[in-house]
Amino acid sequence: MSEAKYTFVQGNTACAEGALYAGCDFFGGYPITPSTEVAEHMSDMLPRRGGKFIQMEDEIASLGAVIGAALAGSKAMTATSGPGFSLMQELIGYACIAEVPCVIVDVMRGGPSTGLPTSPAQSDLLQAKWGTHGDHPAIALIPNSVEEMFTETVRAFNIAEYFRTPVIILGDEIIGHMREKIRIPAPGELEVINRKLPDGDGVCRLPYRADGKNPACLPNFGKGRFHVTGLNHDGSGFPTMDPSIVQGSNARIIDKVYHQRELIDKVEKIQCDDAEILFLAVGSAARAAEEAVAVLRSQGVRAGLFRPVTLWPFPKKEFRAAAERSKFVVVPEMNLGQLRTVAERMIDESKHPIVPVNLVNGEPLDPEFILDSIKKCCLK
Repeated sequence: MSEAKYTFVQGNTACAEGALYAGCDFFGGYPITPSTEVAEHMSDMLPRRGGKFIQMEDEIASLGAVIGAALAGSKAMTATSGPGFSLMQELIGYACIAEVPCVIVDVMRGGPSTGLPTSPAQSDLLQAKWGTHGDHPAIALIPNSVEEMFTETVRAFNIAEYFRTPVIILGDEIIGHMREKIRIPAPGELEVINRKLPDGDGVCRLPYRADGKNPACLPNFGKGRFHVTGLNHDGSGFPTMDPSIVQGSNARIIDKVYHQRELIDKVEKIQCDDAEILFLAVGSAARAAEEAVAVLRSQGVRAGLFRPVTLWPFPKKEFRAAAERSKFVVVPEMNLGQLRTVAERMIDESKHPIVPVNLVNGEPLDPEFILDSIKKCCLK
């Protein structure tokens, strides 16, 4: 019987191992720094396990291949970085409206455009939510360690399979390339959700049924034909312009996520209960913020960290509750204010001023930079 094992790996490799643990059997991608090691590891491991790896001509084709494989019954994934993620946006929308389960890994780097290909940034936080047009469900997980690159990838596949929608994993260059000791659980130790087929004769005659809590029940492999389109469609999957059907179907793909947020939400709160200075941070920036919290606590300053592990949907109720107890909300991030923009919508800045701490020079955000940035405003 297989047992859990410990290994010393980089974050991108841990992500690939998490995908394999979750049952991923198809990877379609195009190499791009700093995510390439995900593809490299999958190209080595998938053929050994009977899976399929294909390098496509670009990122658009990569996600197209992933969607096709998912519709044919595979658990499918791709990996990219900012420029490739931008190219994928139209097909992300397609996967949302067609309700196709897949996982998209975005190991973030500096931008815009080619930007800083080998340097860390958190450039795609808002793109993960708003990158594709129209009203659509957005689910994005953001690990802050090599261990979480493994566990959150498993969770991403589970969420994608249950909700029948794309799930995004937002790593960054630091998390993708740092090496840490992690524990890979024994098979069966972590829950793995597999594709659920229709009951009875296995034919899903109304794959896009109008039940607000339920995702589509496609695909019905070999049991009957079904129609897939990026157009607005009725319960059978065929295009329609009926206003009442379009209104309902657009709402349903949102509602199926927001009516069951308890299956998606995940937050880490560190000493938030009495925090006068509350840090809001994600990914590798949260590691630096956690160190800053420890330093401030050692100096008698009540500080805490609110870290969304599920970035989208954003945990606004929990964040507001934590922010209400604070004097300042400090937002350290490796961009020029994407997470701060979210915080500004959530709280009253006249009562809880938001203090931005931004770094976009390609260097890691460190605790000293954070502490120096807040001395004048928060540490009088």
